[in-house]
Amino acid sequence: MDFNTHMRRGHPIVFSLIILFCIIELAISAWLTSRFNSYQNYFSLAERDRTRFLLFTSIWTIVLSGVYMFFFFSLPESPMSSVASHVVFLLLTWIFWTAGAASITAALGGGLNCNTQMVFVYCGQLNALEGFAWVIWLLVTFAILVVLIRGILAARRGDGMRGSLMA
Repeated sequence: MDFNTHMRRGHPIVFSLIILFCIIELAISAWLTSRFNSYQNYFSLAERDRTRFLLFTSIWTIVLSGVYMFFFFSLPESPMSSVASHVVFLLLTWIFWTAGAASITAALGGGLNCNTQMVFVYCGQLNALEGFAWVIWLLVTFAILVVLIRGILAARRGDGMRGSLMA
C-alpha cells in the first residue's frame, strides 16, 4: 500500500481518536470548572486556572479537528486540506496541549495518590484530567509528525507545503 492509502485511512482514525479523547477531557474539565465556580473549593488558583485552560484547549481541538476532517473528506483540494494548513493547526494545538498537560502536572505535583492525600478535593477527576491531557498530547504529536513527513514528500514532488495531503 502506498502512503496515500495510509493517509486516507489514518487521517480519520487519528482525528477521530483526538476528538473522542477531547470530548472526555471536555467533560472532566467542564465538570471541574463548574464545581470550582460553584463551591470555590479549588486548592490553588493554579489548579483552577489550568483546569479552565484545558477546557478551552479541548473545545479548540474538538471544533477545529472537526473542521479539518470535513475539509479532508469534502474538499481535499481546498487550502484547508493543505499540508501547511494542517501544520499550522497541529502546531498551535500541540503548543496548547503541551502547555496544558505540563501545567496541570506541575499544579498537581506530578500526579496524585488519592489514598494518601487529603488536600485536593477532586483527586480522581484531577488525575483523569492530567492523564487524558497527556494522551491527547501524544496523539497530536503523532499527527504533526505524520503531516511533517507528508510535507517533506509533498515538497519533493514539487507541490511544496501548499500541496494537498493526498498526492
